[in-house]
Amino acid sequence: MTRCAVFGTGSWGTAFAMILADAGCEVTLWGRRKELVDAIAETHVNPDYMPHVTLPDSVTATTDAATALAGADFAVLAVPSQTLRENLAAWAPLIGPETVLVSLMKGIELGTAKRMSEVIQEVAGVGPERVAVVSGPNLAPEIANRQPAASVVACTDELVAKRLQKACHTPYFRPYTNTDVVGCELGGAVKNVIGLAVGMADGMGLGDNTKATLITRGLAETTRLGLALGADPYTFAGLAGMGDLVATCSSPLSRNHTFGTNLGRGMSLAETIAATKQTAEGVKSCESVLDLARRNGVEMPIVEAVVDVVHNGRPTQEVLAGLMARSAKSERR
Repeated sequence: MTRCAVFGTGSWGTAFAMILADAGCEVTLWGRRKELVDAIAETHVNPDYMPHVTLPDSVTATTDAATALAGADFAVLAVPSQTLRENLAAWAPLIGPETVLVSLMKGIELGTAKRMSEVIQEVAGVGPERVAVVSGPNLAPEIANRQPAASVVACTDELVAKRLQKACHTPYFRPYTNTDVVGCELGGAVKNVIGLAVGMADGMGLGDNTKATLITRGLAETTRLGLALGADPYTFAGLAGMGDLVATCSSPLSRNHTFGTNLGRGMSLAETIAATKQTAEGVKSCESVLDLARRNGVEMPIVEAVVDVVHNGRPTQEVLAGLMARSAKSERR
């Protein structure tokens, strides 16, 4: 039986543990809070993030990383992206020599502008063939209700991607393989930022034309950055690109969309953070995405506008007017 360790007891980590178990894997969830871990271990319910979902019996929980990693074929990382480096440094000595590390995270590291797979390789000292990513329209509450969904599992080693595909393929969760790790990660990271922008438009009371414009031009920005970093442009037309972007920008279940909506309604950053119970990755990653773009000479005006609102305190109306006043150009640019 395939053995999996899932690090992170938030919504997506919990939902993915359920997917793995439903696919026939033996799963251990790791969490840092003993009271939550004990509740999951005893009741098979995550009371903080998914109180209405009963996890399969093959899911156990622990606060001990060594116990979680013992004999693991896959170590799934589902922690906030900006905490990955510190957490993984503590776990790395415990990881087996053949364990594949799987990133569920959708962010770019602040300061280094590195993708999550790059951080994993650096901190864990593993090659790209031992790092995989999962990306796509992954709204955890819907998946936890076992509603049909598809996603992408990517690794530079196609055989590893196929192994992971088998480990998480269920009647309701359909994973497709890809070897374009760069494109899949960029699609997942940038869509959070575009989700903030679309949420702001919703909060301002703007209509579908505005939102469709932001989604489409946001995808163009993502693709430009991806091409500069060697990604396959076709990735951005798939589940890890357009698919994830549409889900994030259109669903009230999206944390980033909800966060942006509150900003668009006039709430301050501090007020919006206080009203948000879970991590909205785009809030921090918008700065690192813009940093990555500038390092590679890529223009990303929507991402820059989000940074101006979220971190520079500029009013949404003023930023929107600036976007609309940009010089006219060909759509292909």
